[in-house]
Amino acid sequence: MTVLKKAVLTLGCIFAFFTYGVQAQQRVIADKIVAVIGNSAVLYSEVQTMADQLQAQYREQGFTPERDLENEALEKLMLQKLLYNQALLDSVVVNETAIATAVEEQVNKLIEQEGSIAALEKKQHKQIYEIRDDIYNSYLEGQYAQVLQYQFMDEVKITPGEVDSYYRNISKDELPIIPEQYIYAQITKFPSSMQDAKQRTRERLLEMRERVIGGTAFETLARMYSVDTNSAMQGGDIGYMTLDALVPTYSDAIRNMQVGQISGVVETEYGFHIIKLTDKKGDQYRTSHILIRPSYTTDEINADLRSLDSLATVIRADSISFAAAALQHSDDKYSRQNEGIVTNHEMLEYYGASDASYSSTKWMKEDLGADYDALRLLKVGDISPAFRSQDLHGNVLCKIVKLVEVIPSHTGSLANDYLSIEQAALQDKQQKEFQKWVNEKIESMYVKINADFTDLNQFENKTWLK
Repeated sequence: MTVLKKAVLTLGCIFAFFTYGVQAQQRVIADKIVAVIGNSAVLYSEVQTMADQLQAQYREQGFTPERDLENEALEKLMLQKLLYNQALLDSVVVNETAIATAVEEQVNKLIEQEGSIAALEKKQHKQIYEIRDDIYNSYLEGQYAQVLQYQFMDEVKITPGEVDSYYRNISKDELPIIPEQYIYAQITKFPSSMQDAKQRTRERLLEMRERVIGGTAFETLARMYSVDTNSAMQGGDIGYMTLDALVPTYSDAIRNMQVGQISGVVETEYGFHIIKLTDKKGDQYRTSHILIRPSYTTDEINADLRSLDSLATVIRADSISFAAAALQHSDDKYSRQNEGIVTNHEMLEYYGASDASYSSTKWMKEDLGADYDALRLLKVGDISPAFRSQDLHGNVLCKIVKLVEVIPSHTGSLANDYLSIEQAALQDKQQKEFQKWVNEKIESMYVKINADFTDLNQFENKTWLK
């Protein structure tokens, strides 16, 4: 969500345990309860749907499972039900707006696949509202489960001593393989016409605000023009949020607004907004917004690219070092003081991490985005032509990059890859702590499993068979 302070889980991650697949309910069955976990029942139809998804996933991976898929599906679903029940007890908060968006996307996909609503209803032997409710409930349950697991994992910390112990006790074959990494430097420039572009954006939003005041639905304009794709489909609605969960200028703008009021133009690091306060409950504010970012003409961008290309030519001619040029000309506050070397400081700040021990200058290609397209064409020491890019907030900029070093793929070592070893050790500890916690919850929660599904040789976690 582009006004949140910290990153939120993506829907693909949220629904890792269970999604209402396109192939769901393709056959009519006499449904029955397979297991009861707390106050939740696992239906045979759910088990079949999950088994179908696992089969499709394994086929795509070229993997042949040895385990019965229905039994595996049941165990995954039981874990989800357990987490869901515990999440309700712990008063976990989920983003229902994001769920609603995902549900509509899934419903539309199903309708498109079958050709019409009537065809979908006939195939699934349900009315469209029942299909939508089934999908919503599945997604809601999945999000509760995933958020609870995420919160648990986030509370598990690891000490340097534990990292060292993990490294000393793990076999070499189990050490992580570190993919090829890149160390590089950059010089970035925001468009020279940025102030003019910002003014154009303000004027555009002021015009939209006048249209809303004149009677045009805020939601209609959000769907048509907002670049926040997550909320645009919901008419700009981002759901209920506390002020401290939002970026400061956004929260400052809504702090004293009345329900139904439309803000003036608000600038954040993500762009420019107009905001509608739709409801308020205690310290929870429900808002909708229209987000627009400054845009630039091709001529404006090309002028800045030519300017950076000229600077690159001067550097290649040794008239100035890349480090000195970065200090004098780069707009990137994180790298210009560091000879242009790109670190993950901005990313750590973006995700709310302040621990300096996580600082690194080594990048894997999947984390480089558009920069990788430029770097992969360079030899060590080469400087790229200027290219268009964007920052973490989606703002347009231009840059040149210099390839400093390529570190080949290798087995991780504590001396050279501490962060990677630490991450592996943390994940190992998280998994063990989580499994211990799950087992305690199984012991304390009501669990009843149909005898047809209690094969001791199939369940990975035997605690379920208490």
